[in-house]
Amino acid sequence: MKAEETLALLESGKAGQLMERLYGAEVAAENQARYRSLIEKFQKTFGDKDILMFSSPGRTEISGNHTDHNHGKVLAGSINLDCVGIAAKNDSPVVHIISETFHQDITVDLNHLEPSERKAGTEDLIKGLLKGFLESGYEIGGFDALVTSNVISSAGVSSSAAFEMLLCSMINRFFNEGRMDTVAYAHIGKYAENVYWDKASGLLDQMACAVGGLITIDFVEPAVPKVEKIDFDFASQDHSLIIVQTGKGHADLSADYSSVPNEMKKVAEYFGKEVCAEITEEQVIENLQAVRKFAGDRSVMRALHFFEENRRVDAEVAALKEGRFQDFLENITASGNSSWKWLQNCYTNSNYQEQGISIALALTELFIAGKQKGACRIHGGGFAGVIMAMLPNGIVDEYVAYIEKALGEGSAYRMSIRPYGAICVNDEM
Repeated sequence: MKAEETLALLESGKAGQLMERLYGAEVAAENQARYRSLIEKFQKTFGDKDILMFSSPGRTEISGNHTDHNHGKVLAGSINLDCVGIAAKNDSPVVHIISETFHQDITVDLNHLEPSERKAGTEDLIKGLLKGFLESGYEIGGFDALVTSNVISSAGVSSSAAFEMLLCSMINRFFNEGRMDTVAYAHIGKYAENVYWDKASGLLDQMACAVGGLITIDFVEPAVPKVEKIDFDFASQDHSLIIVQTGKGHADLSADYSSVPNEMKKVAEYFGKEVCAEITEEQVIENLQAVRKFAGDRSVMRALHFFEENRRVDAEVAALKEGRFQDFLENITASGNSSWKWLQNCYTNSNYQEQGISIALALTELFIAGKQKGACRIHGGGFAGVIMAMLPNGIVDEYVAYIEKALGEGSAYRMSIRPYGAICVNDEM
C-alpha cells in the first residue's frame, strides 16, 4: 500500500477505533497525527514504496518484583506508550533504520552480522536480532524503516525491548508470512541482548512487549516459560497507572542488583539447588538457623520475599479473573511492602541518605491514605529510579500535581494497559 493509500486508511473509522484501543480516547487523535507525520517523512526519505505501519508497546511490571531470575512468577502488562515504525521491503541485502527519536541512521549489511568489539549500541542490537532470526531457522531480508518512540528511557518500561519487538514484527511480517508467535520474538530479543550486548537478560521484558495486555509468566522452565494472557478489561475499572521517576542514584548500583539473585540462590544452594523455585518456604523455615548461618540473614529475607511474591502473583491473577479488583489492589500494596521490608531494594546501603524511591513511596502512601483509594509499589529493579501508583482516574490529576511539586515537574507519567503487543497496525484494521 502506497503512502497516499495508507494516509487514507489512517483517516478511516476503523483506524480511529484502533487508535482508541491502542492509546486511549483522549490521545487517539494525537497518535493518528504521529503516524501521519511518520508516513510523510518516510516517503520523503525513502520514496513512495509499499509500506506497512507497526507498533510495539513498552511494558510495566505489575507484580513479581525480582522473581524471574530465580524462576518465579510475574504479572506484567503492555502500556500505551510505544515504538511506531513505518517500513517497506527494499529488495536488497541491507537493513536501513532511521530513529527519529534518537537521531540515529543505521545501515546493516545482512552478509556481515558479526557483533562489534564493544558489543553495545543500537547497531549491535539490530545485528543480534537479525542473527537471532537465522539461528532460530527463520528468514530475513532487506528493509527500510523510520521509527519513533515515546517509551520513556531509564524508567523501567523497557524502551529497548519495545524496539526489539517492533523489528521482530517487521521481519516476521515481511519475510516469514506472519507465522511466528510472540514467544519466538521474545527468545530472539533475549538472544540479541545476551550475545550481542553481553547482557544477562531474561524473557520478561520481551514477552510483555510482544504479547500485549495483561499477562502472567511462570519461569519455572525458563527456556519455555508458561505464558497466560489475562482476559481483563483494565480500563473498565476507571483506574490509571502512573509511573513516577524519582531520580537516579549517584552510586554504581550493579553490585546491589546482582546481590538480589545471588543471595536468593545462596539460600537454594544450602539445599543443593540452584534457584529458589526448586525449594520451598517450609524447608527454609524448618532449617532456619542453619540457613541463616550458611547464607546470611538478608539472603533469607530475600528468599522469603520470593516465595510470598509468587503467591501474590497467583492471588492477583485469581482476583482479576474473578473481578475482585479491590483484592487485586491490596495485593499490589502487599507486594510493595514486601519489596521495601523483605527484599530491601528501595535504597542502597552504600548511600543510605539518598532515598528517592523511599520518599516517593512515603508521599504516595500518605496521598492514598488520605483518599482511601489506590495502591503503589516499587517498579523494576529498585535501589533508585521508579515507583508505580495505581489510582482512580478522578484523582490522578491531583496526585500528579502533588507528586511533581515534591519531586519536580515532568516526573510523573500517566499510562494505561493496552490490549495489543507488537503488531502490524494494518493487519488490525
